[in-house]
Amino acid sequence: MNLNKIVVITLLMFFCAPLPKVVHAAAADDLLAKYQELGAGKFSIKDGEAMWKRSFKDPEQGQERSCTTCHHSDLRLLGKHAQTGKPIEPMALSVNSKRLTDPKFIEKWFLRNCKWTVGRECTPQEKGNFLMYLKNQ
Repeated sequence: MNLNKIVVITLLMFFCAPLPKVVHAAAADDLLAKYQELGAGKFSIKDGEAMWKRSFKDPEQGQERSCTTCHHSDLRLLGKHAQTGKPIEPMALSVNSKRLTDPKFIEKWFLRNCKWTVGRECTPQEKGNFLMYLKNQ
């Protein structure tokens, strides 16, 4: 096979290959920039993971809650809503390319889930750490 054919085949393989899942996280990147404009510092995957797994005590009912209560500790797996039992699609971009594609949806669920789990709204820093963690799963 001559060199020109090898180059053409290589280029075709490169351009026809599926794009990495991270490409689908453009909305998350926009939100990360927004959070930094709001005063957040450098985002940390490690801090995002720690908060994801951290338990918070519900002041009214005394129950322990964490993100893993509904979403699972392995973000590649199907979760289940703690109150309704409704299935929740995996959070990891590596298995669910629909995650992190709509900034309004992301903000809506940050508001609901932070209030339910943490007992308050999450800060821009915390949201950024969560997004960095989610993007890298």
